[in-house]
Amino acid sequence: MREARAYGSSGPPVVLIHGGPGAPGHMAPIARELAGRFRVLEPFQRGSGGTPLTVARHLEDLHEAIVSFAGETPVHLVGSSWGAMLALAYAAAAPGRTRGLVLVGCGTFDPAARERFETTVRERMDDRLRARMDGLDTEIPDPDERLRLKAELLLPLYSHDLLTADLENERVDAHANRESWEDMLRLQREGVYPAAFATIDAPVLMLHGARDPHPGRMIRASLEPYVAQLEYHEWESCGHFPWVEREVRDDFHARLRSWLSSPGAPT
Repeated sequence: MREARAYGSSGPPVVLIHGGPGAPGHMAPIARELAGRFRVLEPFQRGSGGTPLTVARHLEDLHEAIVSFAGETPVHLVGSSWGAMLALAYAAAAPGRTRGLVLVGCGTFDPAARERFETTVRERMDDRLRARMDGLDTEIPDPDERLRLKAELLLPLYSHDLLTADLENERVDAHANRESWEDMLRLQREGVYPAAFATIDAPVLMLHGARDPHPGRMIRASLEPYVAQLEYHEWESCGHFPWVEREVRDDFHARLRSWLSSPGAPT
């Protein structure tokens, strides 16, 4: 199994899938909160520099991690952003291996939703931030550091009222980000996703912040024709990372624990 962190010693198995792509570590606060009631695995996705990074490669790695962690026992999947997209892809590829899926700030599955996302981010930028972002392309030669700084500058645009700006990312891998995302876009252009999600036989919960530039309601609408058991909850005073949002952090963790204890039960 690739690099991973384990939490908790008893309870149903839960696997956390980080976002980015190429930004492992930021699911650790969720893992710590769940560890008292669940056995939790936080796998780090494969980095760049070897095998080309495709969705299929990530799914193979995730399957290996899940089998090593839980054997044949179905697991809960909790994915953030890109990780939510990967959770859906895994559940579609491996029916019966998941008890339930929680999608936190899920990414986009169609051009209209991506255009809305990009427009929202642009509208929230002022001239100073725009100039700073543009300047990084020439000022910072290292692509990993450049992506890290861009994410840091954009975090307030993705958020409402953060308790902390430290998301606990272990590293940032710009090449992994680009390769993985380009393959996801290819699969969407070819009509693989979201159509493949019609095979998902587990209940799915979407948790989204209204201040998240990813348009939650549009993303939900793109999934509804294919995901049979889909529940959606949105917080008004919340951005892309609800577990560090001052007004919703406690409710986020309470809803997550409750739903994982009885997947499919209304929250």
